[in-house]
Amino acid sequence: MEHMNSFGAGAPANTTARELEAALQRSGFYPRLVADVVNDALDGQESLSHLVHLETHFERNEVHRHITVLALTAEMLVITHVDDHQLDESGEQMVAQVSTESVPVSQIKSVVLSYIYAQPQDYKPSDPARELTLAIAWSGGQRVEMGPSSCGDPDCDADHGYSGTIAQEDIALRISAEAEGLQAVADAKAFARALRAVNTGAVNAGSSHAPLPGSKFPVFGARLGRSHYRR
Repeated sequence: MEHMNSFGAGAPANTTARELEAALQRSGFYPRLVADVVNDALDGQESLSHLVHLETHFERNEVHRHITVLALTAEMLVITHVDDHQLDESGEQMVAQVSTESVPVSQIKSVVLSYIYAQPQDYKPSDPARELTLAIAWSGGQRVEMGPSSCGDPDCDADHGYSGTIAQEDIALRISAEAEGLQAVADAKAFARALRAVNTGAVNAGSSHAPLPGSKFPVFGARLGRSHYRR
């Protein structure tokens, strides 16, 4: 029987659209709603690669979940984020907050992967990373981390001022093998490779006709609640 889905009626079983729909179903986080939002943001473009990241946070007696979906097309990186909030103590009344942003791949300035390996002294080429953080920058947004400086003397109580680091990122996703499984880490790495390949191709193709300073790229959707998925 032919399967009809929100990512394209009658799509073959081996299409990326079907794989994306399956990933949303596995997440269990309002899959029909999220699928419709992602499909609307794609606006008919074919998804070449995707990454679905679900996080759960506990705050007092409340459980907060949010999902971030990255969908890559030949021209755009489509970012969809959905939070849910309960309006009453029993949790019977819920509301979902949705934001989407579409970024031209030619506008992406950096794709950074940070890895954590356990027992590096025993590392073998077959050992997978235990954790991966994917950071993507396109608008020039920066994250600053500051902390007190020290001189290395444990008995010194002098004020050495502050030191810190500045990282350029618009979105950062942390994927842990312990929490999400080794396959989730591998999927994030594969998505980053696909994004770099499309981004590099787009930049090279546009190098001979780069936009004039101050020109605007078309951005579809609203930049809402980026702080929800920015770490």
